[in-house]
Amino acid sequence: MASAPTNTARNTGAPLDRRNLRTGALALLGALTMLGLGYAAVPLYDLFCRVTGFGGTTQRASETEASAAERIAQSAGGKTMSIRFDASTARDVPWRFTADQPTDTVQIGVRDMAFYTARNNSSIPITGTATFNVEPERAGKYFNKIQCFCFTEQTLQPGQEMRMPVLYYVDPAALDDEAMADVEQITLSYTFHRAKSDGAQVKEDS
Repeated sequence: MASAPTNTARNTGAPLDRRNLRTGALALLGALTMLGLGYAAVPLYDLFCRVTGFGGTTQRASETEASAAERIAQSAGGKTMSIRFDASTARDVPWRFTADQPTDTVQIGVRDMAFYTARNNSSIPITGTATFNVEPERAGKYFNKIQCFCFTEQTLQPGQEMRMPVLYYVDPAALDDEAMADVEQITLSYTFHRAKSDGAQVKEDS
């Protein structure tokens, strides 16, 4: 006659179930952590680029900082830097986008203004946003923008043309950086992309 199963035989599955539950919970926690880091990576990377100039990212300066730079520039002997202006658009932006002048020579530390012009050649309103960088990359942390159209989205109606200013200066600290000693020209580049909000509107209308 077979004996009845013991309590030990009946309960062997319980510890295994608990281990599986704990492993699943840890895996879920790990996935949520990675997701959170993914969302945080973009703003943290952007902050890193703005602080260091990595990847040719320019700096954003206040009027107070610009005034301080001009005072420093007065003792810099009037040294100058050539600035080249570049403009382009993404494939889904039917604009004519150009710099009003290809190059300019500015005094280091002194504010200057450049203008870009955009025209919407399509038959519908287009909202764009501009990305930017400078070359060479090591000059990024010394190129400071006080006012720029890249800080906000730009909407152009069909056939509308808009002239957009950039108020900027080159930080006098560049004169003390050995890595900048051979830099004779800085290129400021802008590329207009279709704004995400504009893309959503196009889908609704189509």
